[in-house]
Amino acid sequence: MKRDFLSITDVSPTETHQIIQRAKILKEHPGNLSLAGKTIALLFEKPSLRTKVSFQVGIHQLNGYSLYLSPDEVGLGSREPVSDVAKVLSGYVDCIIARVFSHQTLLDLAKYASVPIINALSDHEHPCQTIADILTISEHNPELQGLKLAFIGDGNNVSRSLCLGLPGLGMSFSIATPKSYQLDLDTMHEASTQASSPHVIIESVLSPEEAVINADIVYTDVWASMGQEEESSNRKIDFQGYTVGPELISQANADAIFMHDMPAHYGEEVESGMLDHPQSVAYQQAHNRLHGQKALLEFLLC
Repeated sequence: MKRDFLSITDVSPTETHQIIQRAKILKEHPGNLSLAGKTIALLFEKPSLRTKVSFQVGIHQLNGYSLYLSPDEVGLGSREPVSDVAKVLSGYVDCIIARVFSHQTLLDLAKYASVPIINALSDHEHPCQTIADILTISEHNPELQGLKLAFIGDGNNVSRSLCLGLPGLGMSFSIATPKSYQLDLDTMHEASTQASSPHVIIESVLSPEEAVINADIVYTDVWASMGQEEESSNRKIDFQGYTVGPELISQANADAIFMHDMPAHYGEEVESGMLDHPQSVAYQQAHNRLHGQKALLEFLLC
């Protein structure tokens, strides 16, 4: 029976640990034949640097074949119905990696495809990023239980996947964001049900300074995601005071790490030079997309 990866909750905490441990092995020993004879389609509506390159390189290192399909070539839901695309591609490939605007497109692909669908980003979640994030955190703090991540910024797809994925691993999650940009209550409630112990805290606050108290990880993301460009001017006003810089990092735990999933908008969510800050692991985090996704592909296809 096929398994899709549309949400970080589509893998259990135990399975997440297994994927992370496998990713660490693949990072040390990058090449094998686990995807030999398998063809994987990259079906992208949105542009990408890290997601596209890391998946294509990873599939190549596992001896598989990747096929990139741009928006102009397919036209999901416009040139052809999503259902037809899903059914046709299922006869050609062993897996579809989709990067889309609407999460509903992923749900429709999963409904009609007979091969696994992987969410490479939607407006609702970014679970592949969370796999890389957990891998990066575990390389600095192997015992995830008891850690706290503070997210400074929008209640978007990245923060939602972190909120849903970390509590099951024993990690607390605090998000500081303006009132009108908070994560939805359903996400916060579901995250609470995922918590592995009563000591795990999931909270939404207004103050970045409050969020980073006792934080082991300080994380931020762009204020306006792809598809929200028309909101950029208003968001720059609304998010004043939510810029992460050395002063805010200094208010977290002394050995806290700083994370950003990139691309970064310097002077907005981060001060200039923050990705090169001594506590930043942003580039390691970006590189870990490769290893985490290779482990995920093995998990789903092998």
